[in-house]
Amino acid sequence: MMRILHRYLWRETTLSILMIMFGLLAMFSFFDLIQELENLGHGNYTISNMLIFVLLSIPGHVYEVTPVGVLIGMMVSLGIFGRSSELVIMRVSGLSIPQIGYTLVKIGLLFTLITFLVGELIAPISEKIAQRMRIQATDAVVAQDFKSGLWVKDNKSFINVDTVLPDATLLDVNIYKFDENFKLKTISSAKKADYINGQWQLSDMIQTKLNERDDTNRIETIFFSKANWQSSIRPELLNILLVSPEKMSAWNLYAFIEHLSKNKQKTTRYEVALWAKLIYPIACIVMVILALPFGFLQQRASGTSTKIFIGILLGVVYQIMNRVFSHLGVLNDWPPLMSAITPTLLFLMAGLALGLMIEKR
Repeated sequence: MMRILHRYLWRETTLSILMIMFGLLAMFSFFDLIQELENLGHGNYTISNMLIFVLLSIPGHVYEVTPVGVLIGMMVSLGIFGRSSELVIMRVSGLSIPQIGYTLVKIGLLFTLITFLVGELIAPISEKIAQRMRIQATDAVVAQDFKSGLWVKDNKSFINVDTVLPDATLLDVNIYKFDENFKLKTISSAKKADYINGQWQLSDMIQTKLNERDDTNRIETIFFSKANWQSSIRPELLNILLVSPEKMSAWNLYAFIEHLSKNKQKTTRYEVALWAKLIYPIACIVMVILALPFGFLQQRASGTSTKIFIGILLGVVYQIMNRVFSHLGVLNDWPPLMSAITPTLLFLMAGLALGLMIEKR
């Protein structure tokens, strides 16, 4: 009997969650389509490119909407159970609220796993491909942090890149190398840099050496048609220019944080993004705990539309809180874990408090 009830709960709530997620994905894809109309006609950007971009953006939206979909789907399905008195029958049959909650939390765990896998394995790759396709079609460049180009620190060297192409090719590269006393030793200027067999190959490079001998400064200039450049900067680290930190995989974020730490650069933004990446999938379980009490509150008075409205409202509040705490954490140098986990903890406490209140009734 209990097994039949558990299977019934699994089937109905999972279908409800999937239907809500499908509706949210359709809405976000429509918004993407409207937004991409601005790029239509730029360069070689056609309708087919636009549709491909929208399709490649879907995995990223799956990652973003899954916790909200779990919350709304759970509230809708539990609301239907409540109106038809099925929850009362389940409790009379021997299922307590914690037992019902345990079954639903396992469903949340399933969607937690889906969210994590999509966010780690699919969304970063699809997002990168989508951005590269759009950049190539519109004849744009990847990024320029300043008017003088992109600046990167690599150990005792500072690298200035005028243009980063979608395939991670670097154009107009200037490498300023310093010694232990921060005295400029060499300036290397290359027209192009390609990443080949684990190292950068510079083309048409002019290297200027500043030598100090007998208290006289000597300048030596050498030209190389091809030259190898050993650097800790890899194309994977340049993915930060194509994909925002929030949409990168946890592994790439960790690698980029390590690179910044070795070069004694600020890592707060990326540490917050890394912790958020690890914590966000757990929100699916939290949303199940938060949705459970709504199945027992005003069972006959609240319709499906009310449940959907409350679910959307709570989902929007959660997303806003996530962004606000992330930005505040970066601005105020809060501990990254605290910035990332606070909204989820607040929603978890709200869900547990409502659950205890229902259990005491």
